[in-house]
Amino acid sequence: MTGEVTGDATPDATRSAILDAARALLVAEGPDGLTVRRIAGAAGHSTMAVYSRFGGKDGIVDALVAEGFTMLTDALGVVGAVGAVGADDDPVADLHRMGDAYRRFAHEHPRHYSLMFERPVPGYEPSEPTSEIADGALDVLVRALDRAMTAGAFTPGDPAVTAVSVWATAHGLVSLELAGAASPAVDWDTAHEHTWSALFTGLRPPP
Repeated sequence: MTGEVTGDATPDATRSAILDAARALLVAEGPDGLTVRRIAGAAGHSTMAVYSRFGGKDGIVDALVAEGFTMLTDALGVVGAVGAVGADDDPVADLHRMGDAYRRFAHEHPRHYSLMFERPVPGYEPSEPTSEIADGALDVLVRALDRAMTAGAFTPGDPAVTAVSVWATAHGLVSLELAGAASPAVDWDTAHEHTWSALFTGLRPPP
């Protein structure tokens, strides 16, 4: 392990290097790779640099969780927010695409997904700023459901309550898929499509 990089390395550059190293270890090894010593060595800095920038391991985990929820919010927002790029005239079609975006995010960033939702680091609790970022991801779904209710596509109700149900459905299905908790014969594409169709049909107003 080398000491603190000097010269033109600024505190921001040092913080970025440490976070980059932590992210690489997370992707390669999962949460078990996130030790202060391993991160510092991979970043080319001292352990003191890690503590001074992040306060320790939990601070790094918190930064990675915040990063994950930011990426998820962006992934959902490009299809789910009113006026967003790719938004459809049909609010239910937007919600279908949001479900696809959630699944795609989990497949493309499985280590972040695990860190965000499975809490694999004992004793870690999200900071208030990170919790607010996480709430922002859910708010994208709330707004999309509110749009569907306002358009008459779904039965009127509290979109925040409905969002929790929709999120739980998405998370449960994706988590089972990632865990391989089913027979290899299961066609997950069909399972996702069937689940979303059934859920959204149930949310429609009665004829």
